[in-house]
Amino acid sequence: MRWWIVTLTLLLAGPATRADEGILGVLASSQLTRLDRVTPADPASPRARTVRASFETLARVLALRHPVELRMIEGDTIAETLQGRIIVANESLGDLSEGERMFVLAHELGHIELRHWEQTERLYQKWVPGAVTPDQTEPVAALLGRDASGLAHRQELEADAFALHALHALGRTSQDAMTAFMHLGMTQDTATHPGTRKRLASLRAADAQWSRDAQATTRNELIDSVNLPD
Repeated sequence: MRWWIVTLTLLLAGPATRADEGILGVLASSQLTRLDRVTPADPASPRARTVRASFETLARVLALRHPVELRMIEGDTIAETLQGRIIVANESLGDLSEGERMFVLAHELGHIELRHWEQTERLYQKWVPGAVTPDQTEPVAALLGRDASGLAHRQELEADAFALHALHALGRTSQDAMTAFMHLGMTQDTATHPGTRKRLASLRAADAQWSRDAQATTRNELIDSVNLPD
């Protein structure tokens, strides 16, 4: 979800946008810019095939409600969701364990299933409701950046929780998520992502809640099975 930094750059560029272009047009342009910058990977390579197989398993198990396209890439980007429907995934994910790879891919699927792109569009429209011109965007750029960063952080944690639930649906545990973070390296807070420590703490809280919910469900099922009053 790094795309909004590109968007802010386009907003402040001013002359690079048409005088009558709305913010949704600029958002779309920023997404195309991101797609143009990634390097496609050979889809027939062993690593790419491994990643796609994991992705197809996830799509089947999660019964996705929204259309999604997977594109395999090379380079520095590990995985990213663009245009609310395209996931770019580095073929190097094929080197991770199956559980770790599933977590990363499910995280990106979470952005799509939770409709994060639409949330972002609404935020930008709130701050830039009319034409994208310097006199409209420069006064709100700092506030937009603040709110966009806060929204991006919340969405990352939500996508992590979605991915954790996906692991459980696959019969896996939170350890796969924790290990994935260790392999991907520790990070500090950025404008678009909470730091690793915050994400791990949020995952532990989500996992604990899942365990409580699962125990409550088991208890209620037992009560129903013996026909005893709650």
